[in-house]
Amino acid sequence: MFKIGIITDIHDNLYALEAVLNRFEAEGVDGVVCCGDINYRKETDFMKILVLNCGSSSLKYQLIDMATEAALAKGLVERIGISGSRLDHRKDGADKVIVEQDIPNHEVAVGLVMEALMHADHGVIVNVSEIKAAGHRVVHGGEFFTKSALINAEVKKAIDECAALAPLHNPANLIGIEVCEKLMPGVPQVAVFDTAFHQTIPDKAYLYAIPYGLYEKYKIRKYGFHGTSHYYVTNRAAEMLGKPIESLKLISCHLGNGASVCAVDGGKSVDTSMGLTPLEGLVMGTRSGDIDPAAVAFIMDKEGLTTKQMENLLNKESGVLGVSGVSSDFRDIEAAIEKGDARAKTALDMFHYRVAKYIGSYAAAMNGVDAVIFTAGVGENGAETRAAICEYLGYLGVEVDMAKNNVRSVEVDFSTDCARARSLIVPTNEELVIAKDAYGFIAG
Repeated sequence: MFKIGIITDIHDNLYALEAVLNRFEAEGVDGVVCCGDINYRKETDFMKILVLNCGSSSLKYQLIDMATEAALAKGLVERIGISGSRLDHRKDGADKVIVEQDIPNHEVAVGLVMEALMHADHGVIVNVSEIKAAGHRVVHGGEFFTKSALINAEVKKAIDECAALAPLHNPANLIGIEVCEKLMPGVPQVAVFDTAFHQTIPDKAYLYAIPYGLYEKYKIRKYGFHGTSHYYVTNRAAEMLGKPIESLKLISCHLGNGASVCAVDGGKSVDTSMGLTPLEGLVMGTRSGDIDPAAVAFIMDKEGLTTKQMENLLNKESGVLGVSGVSSDFRDIEAAIEKGDARAKTALDMFHYRVAKYIGSYAAAMNGVDAVIFTAGVGENGAETRAAICEYLGYLGVEVDMAKNNVRSVEVDFSTDCARARSLIVPTNEELVIAKDAYGFIAG
C-alpha cells in the first residue's frame, strides 16, 4: 500500500515543517503532497542569541531572534549573593514573572535564566540547543581589543589582565563567561567590549600629560566607555538622516546615571568624555566627573581618607547626588526643583552645562557637527534636559522644535526645519549590537 503525507499551510516555520517530515518518515510515508501556503526561511534565520551583562551582583539578559532582531524574552537577576535575591523575567507580549529565591552565585543565576527561557508557560525555547551563541558585554578590553572576539583561553586571560582597570566589572564579566561555558558546553561565547569602539581615538586625545613611562608601564590613558551604545546610535542617526556615516560629523550624548559624550567623525570615535575609568568627564548620578587632581589630594589630607575611601567618595557619593543631597535619580532631582530646592537646581544646571561644554569642544575637535544625538535613560526621556542643553548650542546651528521634543524614548529629529545641525533622539540598543556581533561569528 502506497502511503501519502499531506502538508498544508505552514508559514515561515522551519521547525514545524521539519517536525512534520520527521513524523512522516517515522510512519513510513512513501511520498508527500504539499498544498496550501508553504513558505519557510533558511535555518540561519532562526538563530537565537543569548545576550548577557553580568555585574558583581546582577545579571541582565535578552534572548534575541536574529530573523526579526526582536527580543523574545528579557530579564534581570538582582542581588546575587545577597539576601532578597530575585529573577524578573518577561516573555515578549506577556506579563512579568518574578521568582524570589536564594541566588548565592552567578552559576545559580544563569541556571535560573535557562529555566525561565525553557519554562512551559513563560519560556521561549524548548532546550538550550536552540541558543546558537552567547554574547557577553565586557566593560574593559584595554588596548587588546579593537573589536569583538570569540572567547578562548587567550581572550579570557586578556579580560582578566584588564581587571585592574575595571575592578568592579571585568571580574564579574569573566565569571558570567565561565559559567556559560559550563552550562552551555559547545555554544560559542563572544565578548563585546565597551572600550573597543574608542580604539580609533588618536594619541593626541587619549594620552594624559603625565610621564610617558607611566603609559608604557601601566597603560594609563583614556579608554572611554559606552562604546556599543555610541556605535549603535550614530549608525542609526546616519540612517535617519539618509546619509552615509562616512560623510557625517556626529556627537553622541549617552545620558543616564552614568553618562558620556562621544565625537564620531566618519563613523569612527575620535574623542570621548570618559577616561581611564568611567569617572572622568560629565557630572553623573553619583560620579563627580572632571575634577582638579589637586582637590583629590586636598580632600584626602583634610578628611583623612584612604585611596579606596576617596575613590568611593568620587564614584558613589558625588555627582548630582552629592551636590543636591537629594538623589542620584534625575526624576527625583526634577521633583525637588519643582518644590523650590536650590541645590537640586544647581546640580541639574551643572549637568546640563558640562554636557554642553563637551559638545562644544567636540564640535571644535571635528571642525563642525552635523547632528547631536541624545540617548539612554535621561537622554531619551528628558525633554527638559534636552532643551536646556540645546539652548547652549545655537552657535552650532542647533534649533529645537519644542513640540517635536515633547516625546519619550522614540526615534525623532526634533530640530526646526531650518536648523543647520540636527538634534536627534535615538533610543539605544546595545543588546542588539552584542547579538549581531555574536551572530557574525557563527553565520560566516
